Amino acid sequence: MIKSLFPLMLTLLLTAVACAQSGGEKEVAAAVGKFNNAMVSADKGQLEELTARELSYGHSSGKVQDKAAFVEDVVSGPFDFLTIDAADQTITMAGDAAIVRHVFASKATNNGSPTDIRIGVMQVWQKQDGQWKLLARQAFKL
Repeated sequence: MIKSLFPLMLTLLLTAVACAQSGGEKEVAAAVGKFNNAMVSADKGQLEELTARELSYGHSSGKVQDKAAFVEDVVSGPFDFLTIDAADQTITMAGDAAIVRHVFASKATNNGSPTDIRIGVMQVWQKQDGQWKLLARQAFKL
């Protein structure tokens, strides 16, 4: 009897694990979406809420910013993001962390001049005090 129940128990356990993972992935995807919207709206409060104190934000140019410099740059810097699309996104869960990869496409202005951006991005999100926070981001040229 125990042997006949084992496949059923194993299937139920694996299904529960898969559901938990997909729930975490959905939470991270929602956080990425909120983050992108906060960049478009230059919402300082949202940007600060969604980023970790230890943030390391790497641009495709090689420039790296901490949290304060990143938030200030989005809110008051020369770039104004009009749209942001995160295409071909993948999310890999790793305990209290998640690795997000996508193609970052944006219509923006740089010092008032229109510009289109298309770069690759890798982000590391970490669950801190029950909330997903961007811990690290590195962009690269495609």
